[in-house]
Amino acid sequence: MSNAHSHVGERDAVISGIGQSPVGRKLGRTGISLTVEAALAAIADAGLTRDDIDGLSSYPGAVDSSPGMSPVGVPELKDALRLKVNWFSGGGEVPAQLGAVFNAVAAVSCGLANHVLVFRTVTESSAQTAGRRASVVGSGGARVSGPMQWMVPFHAVSAANWVGMYAQRYMHEYGLQREHLGQISVNARRHAMLNPRAIFREPLSLDEYMNARMVSWPLGLYDCDIPCDGSVAIIVSRADAAADLRKVVRIEAIGSALHGRDSWDQRADLTTMAAHDAAPMMWARTDLKPADVDSAHLYDGFSYLCLQWLEALGFFPKGEAAGFLAAGESRIGLGGELPLNTNGGQLSGGRMHGYGYLHEACVQLRGEGGDRQVAGAEVSVVGAGGGPLAGCMLLTADR
Repeated sequence: MSNAHSHVGERDAVISGIGQSPVGRKLGRTGISLTVEAALAAIADAGLTRDDIDGLSSYPGAVDSSPGMSPVGVPELKDALRLKVNWFSGGGEVPAQLGAVFNAVAAVSCGLANHVLVFRTVTESSAQTAGRRASVVGSGGARVSGPMQWMVPFHAVSAANWVGMYAQRYMHEYGLQREHLGQISVNARRHAMLNPRAIFREPLSLDEYMNARMVSWPLGLYDCDIPCDGSVAIIVSRADAAADLRKVVRIEAIGSALHGRDSWDQRADLTTMAAHDAAPMMWARTDLKPADVDSAHLYDGFSYLCLQWLEALGFFPKGEAAGFLAAGESRIGLGGELPLNTNGGQLSGGRMHGYGYLHEACVQLRGEGGDRQVAGAEVSVVGAGGGPLAGCMLLTADR
């Protein structure tokens, strides 16, 4: 870390502990039981006790409108763990999923708390039935309102429809092909096969990817992530309160900017997304460069979103995704130039709404990746969100 940006507030915070519940399909467990398991694991991992936790943060808070999307809010976990907190936050109007982490970083950096437990829990798999699909807007039974009222009449009821249209535009402008998107999906499965916690661990070939059923052109079955049940917890600590803790990951820089319109369909350039706002902010807060990154953990709710993050973060010039991805494993595999989504991402590991990436980045920087460990990983980048929402973090090993 250079001293040139030593004034940035995120340097006053560290990630001191991580925890994860089982992640799977239709686990049949309550959201709070998964959350408590992940939270206790993170607290123990940090070498703390429940009495040390004086802050709580979550995204997006408890949500009723979309089945299983966020069944547990801050008050429920506070009661379950009998915590006494000095600061707490839970809400959805933040820079994508990582907004809850950014809030925690801000809280510890300005002295409102010492150790903030950040969590994200989903039970989307168990919530799905024949008549209720968690990924389809309006499946919770509420009246369609807001921006959705302009999309639903055209049968654009799912993010698969919206992202598919963005992908088509990029294809039209820059010559991207489905085979290039397929490299992201096949790579995710290759890495998931090395992760005992991943949901899909069978081999996936590019032929199988290309021949799978179409969901919303150009996105096929393997371009879409997997609804699941699970919980991830992270402890964000004040750096000077974590001096004696065992497994610290340093926060080098964060990116939370949104300069374009907060909209799925009204950006000035439809070949970009909010990631193109957040990423430059992050790089402006550090002397590190894209070439310094040892592993990338980037949102693949759909394969195309991952492509957007790669471009926004500067791993290739604007419009050159096809050439970058064509290299396949030698580019984004474990032994490649930029190991990508080493835990299988959300395409094969399970949709933990951005928090699986943060957990995996910490695993890599602590050298605990086992068969999927990136040799000598010192710098990792995490990007979460797609479309109108984006947040990113640059993390470094504590060595």
